[in-house]
Amino acid sequence: MAGGEMSAEFMKYRSPLVSRYASPEMAFNFSEMKKFTTWRRLWTYLAKSEKALGLTITDEQISEMENNLTNIDFELAASEEKKYRHDVMAHVHTFGACCPKASPIIHLGATSAYVGDNTDLIVMKDGFHILLPKPCRCKVITESVAKK
Repeated sequence: MAGGEMSAEFMKYRSPLVSRYASPEMAFNFSEMKKFTTWRRLWTYLAKSEKALGLTITDEQISEMENNLTNIDFELAASEEKKYRHDVMAHVHTFGACCPKASPIIHLGATSAYVGDNTDLIVMKDGFHILLPKPCRCKVITESVAKK
């Protein structure tokens, strides 16, 4: 870096829990990408359930949502968040931008807690699935060394 310029990555807090100690799998589990794709999966499940209950939701709308689960425009989301000052609504609009037919039904009848709380539970459950085998492997290794 020339003349005192700093990379943007050094201008934000970085947790040593991630940068030093987390496995790539665990770091992804708590990433923005995982969070927002999980929100999108939850909105898709919601739409399928609402359709099953009789709401006017088409297979085309659901298919459009399913086909765009990972198609996230993070720059648009940041812009929408500045406008709405609300992360969930920013991502409702961002998802709607790549799913124009599904846009009217994304987050229909839900609260922010629907995606936020359920995503927290999913991420914690997935984190336990990543973490729990590790102590078991340590136990097996320790036992095999102790037997020698």
